[in-house]
Amino acid sequence: MTAGELGLTALRGAAAALTQVRDQLVQRTAGGRDIDGHQVAVRRYANLEARLKAAQALAEWADEDPSARQMADLFAADFALEALHAIERHGADFGLAAADSDAALPAGARPALASALSESRFRALAERAAGHGFVNHGAIHGEDAELTLALRDGARRFAVERVAPLAQRIHLDDLLVPEELIGGMAELGFFGMSIPAEYGGTGMSNLAMVVATEELSVASLPAAGSLITRPEVLAKALLAGGSEAQKQRWLGPVARGELMVGVAVTEPDTGSDVAALRCRATPAVQDGVAGWSIDGAKAWSTFAGRADVLALLARTDPDPAAGHRGLSLFIVEKQRCLGHQIDLTQPGGGRLSGKADRTPGYRGMHSFTLQFERWFVPGDRLVGEAGRGFYYQMAGFAAGRLQTAGRATGLAQASLLAAGQYAQQRRQFGRPIGEFQSTAYELGWMALRTEAARQLSHAAARAMDAGAADAGLLAAMAKLFACRVAVEVSQRAQLLHGGWGYAEEFLIARLVADALVLPIFEGVEPILELKVIGRQLLGGGA
Repeated sequence: MTAGELGLTALRGAAAALTQVRDQLVQRTAGGRDIDGHQVAVRRYANLEARLKAAQALAEWADEDPSARQMADLFAADFALEALHAIERHGADFGLAAADSDAALPAGARPALASALSESRFRALAERAAGHGFVNHGAIHGEDAELTLALRDGARRFAVERVAPLAQRIHLDDLLVPEELIGGMAELGFFGMSIPAEYGGTGMSNLAMVVATEELSVASLPAAGSLITRPEVLAKALLAGGSEAQKQRWLGPVARGELMVGVAVTEPDTGSDVAALRCRATPAVQDGVAGWSIDGAKAWSTFAGRADVLALLARTDPDPAAGHRGLSLFIVEKQRCLGHQIDLTQPGGGRLSGKADRTPGYRGMHSFTLQFERWFVPGDRLVGEAGRGFYYQMAGFAAGRLQTAGRATGLAQASLLAAGQYAQQRRQFGRPIGEFQSTAYELGWMALRTEAARQLSHAAARAMDAGAADAGLLAAMAKLFACRVAVEVSQRAQLLHGGWGYAEEFLIARLVADALVLPIFEGVEPILELKVIGRQLLGGGA
């Protein structure tokens, strides 16, 4: 059996075994309706499905680029053994016996898979990555490949020349993203990539957005890559539910970077349970203008100080039984506040106050806890219909998760680059540490996981561009997998630096701190596994 045949056999076997797991969990959870009675098993299953999709995406990429075949086969073998081991270890929770997973592969395949995972093959990947200077030069295929590659090159130049020289100081001094970076990104059209040309954007594909986001995030997650997320979330929500007048009014300024966006959804006592939001919007009239009065608190509203508008989700139906059907989305205008405090008032007595919560990483954006008191919003700032805000916001969040997968891949790539360069420069026992077997193995491991995250992100982006029914599910899987990769790769890169990896003056310490937030926002990891991915896979709906 050739390596390629072995990889395909491994993926088919793992997929078949996971189908058995799914069938059992569908029965145990009553088609996803009783997920909470099997939370641990569902989380494990969702995670394995996301990894399977990563392996399949990597294999499909290798079909277009034969030079990547060894990488795809290695990941397939690694994943297949991991998946079958997980099924054997947790078979009781899944409702399967060990014999079920034994039958997933033909006789003799397991020893061949184990043999295929020789550490020398990982070292070969490190050598391949070193040949490219530990920078991503992977091929991109498809009808818009040439345009997307040109965008990647342009985003990389901007990241290297404009963002990277400022990124470390922004982190160490907890500075706000400089206006020069915002202006530069606006000039290059980064804020309008998902906005159609008729509304002032560039109307580029989701794949292009993910590719650009990754390159910007290599230089800085908070000071570049994340700047695209908030405009992306609002733009998708407006395109999903906004009136024509609202699209004409807001999308152009957002695309040009004239209006920077913050998102206000999470509340101090409400995180993943969006349906339980309590911030309320009640009908009000001010100076003869009909509108809404906003009262309540919001938490983790990133970039809310600098933002010109907030995409705010509030309860317009006071009946708690209405759940998510009682939520509405508003565009809330505000003045810019460039420090760590917000204290704004309106002529009619409304007040918006807040403070930035200090965080170990992800600095430069500032995440605020906000308090709204009778803050008046004109009626035409209600996006679409009252009570439909949850659905509009979910359209934005699907794009946000996809974009976060790109951000996470960029941070993993930055960690690989930092580790590779350090391994070439740092000498111990008379030679660079990169020449030692263990170091080379670690670099190959990092390169493999980073590429798998990239290809799953690209596959999810293509599915969203095609309007595929499972695009939202794939975006959630890409977010889940890529964010975990970013944490693992950054921490292994830190260990490779030894003691210097813990020094804040070294880049890798910033990357480790920034990576820790990735599995939390845009759907915290356990909830993403359970309530988003698991529920959809088992038939319980989104």
